[in-house]
Amino acid sequence: MRLHAWVLVGCTVLLAALPAAAQWKWKDARGQIVISDVPPPRDIPERDVLQKPDLVVRKSAGQPEPAASAPVVQAVAKAKVDPELEARKKKAEQEQTDKVKAEEEKVAQQRAENCKRARAHMASLDSGLRLSRTNEKGEREILDDKQRADEMNRTRQIIASDCRGS
Repeated sequence: MRLHAWVLVGCTVLLAALPAAAQWKWKDARGQIVISDVPPPRDIPERDVLQKPDLVVRKSAGQPEPAASAPVVQAVAKAKVDPELEARKKKAEQEQTDKVKAEEEKVAQQRAENCKRARAHMASLDSGLRLSRTNEKGEREILDDKQRADEMNRTRQIIASDCRGS
């Protein structure tokens, strides 16, 4: 009778230990040991992972896993996706997209304004009126024909670069 009791206790202990074999064990950043049924976070180095489930050990050793467990593993992986994490990830991606779009719009507005100014300046240059500008000394000087031609070339380059598609 005692032998049957010990065998029963032994079997119970073995059966209770089976779920523990599918547990992860690692040291966290504070050095505390964590035991869980989910893998450690990605920021935990491999050297701090103390125990992996048998299925993961078998995969990393290159041993084929049983065919029946493959769909189960995939189903468990899909079920463990955190919807809140996914929502935050989508929100961050959307914010990044919006930020890029706003920056592109800002650049487009600056180009449009530069284009408008350059075309107005070109119209002034083409009018034939005498134009003046202030030199480095703060003195007013009238543009001669060479300076006017140089200014027209510079303005044409600005129009060519900033007025594309306008």
